Amino acid sequence: MKKPSPAIFALFGNPVSHSLSPLMHNAAYKKMGIDASYRTFCVEELEEAIERIKKLPLRGVSVTIPFKTAVMPYLDEVDASSRKIGAVNTILHDDNGRLKGYNTDWIGIVRELEESLEIKKKTFAILGAGGTARAAVFGILQRGGISLIINRTLARGAEVAHAFGLPFYPLSEIKGISADCLINTTPVGMAPDREISPLPREILGKFKWVMDCIYNPLKTRLLKEAEEAGCTAINGLGMFVHQGAEQIRIWTGKEPPIELMRKVVLDKLKEDNGD
Repeated sequence: MKKPSPAIFALFGNPVSHSLSPLMHNAAYKKMGIDASYRTFCVEELEEAIERIKKLPLRGVSVTIPFKTAVMPYLDEVDASSRKIGAVNTILHDDNGRLKGYNTDWIGIVRELEESLEIKKKTFAILGAGGTARAAVFGILQRGGISLIINRTLARGAEVAHAFGLPFYPLSEIKGISADCLINTTPVGMAPDREISPLPREILGKFKWVMDCIYNPLKTRLLKEAEEAGCTAINGLGMFVHQGAEQIRIWTGKEPPIELMRKVVLDKLKEDNGD
């Protein structure tokens, strides 16, 4: 009997060279005893990339910047959560050849937040208006929290706020905003631009918790300054691990080794940062 071909999973985005998804996913499949590999594809033309899913074939695809919204019209089916969020970060190529879209970012955000606080009835100031911001808002609403949107670009921020029926504030008004938790969903402060923060230090003390969705570096300048201001700082590692774990559940139907996934990413980040 012919041995089944290894399953192939991939990350579509641009850029992708910095991603630790291959390290995390490949470690998980090895531990789970699944004959599979996870690769990165730097996508220039989205339509060509979608065709590649069926040609190779790819069993599942992670979707990252800048394609989380643009990919949706190419899919055969998009689940209700992704439609409400307006973004897909996970594609399943099912046994019937259909491409199904899901969003696991919101699950990653919620599970990471819930390790530090109860979301219900708390207020969250969401900085940014991209796919991650939309996922954060959706997840917080699902858990009974309250959100507001803060963004530098007025039109985009207002659009997201309108989609979810939330208040919107331009970044210039942040000094007048109060909330229990601030969540940065922008890439400001991500390696290699470690010394940049999206917000001035002096306004951080008004928040009890500050979460940064960035996982590299583990402690961004925003989080360092938040701790100095007395806030509880939450980095993006847990979000990254939990969203990836949920992808593995969707693609394989099996439970992933979450602690191993967290360890391999953490070890790599420490190595890269000389810790």
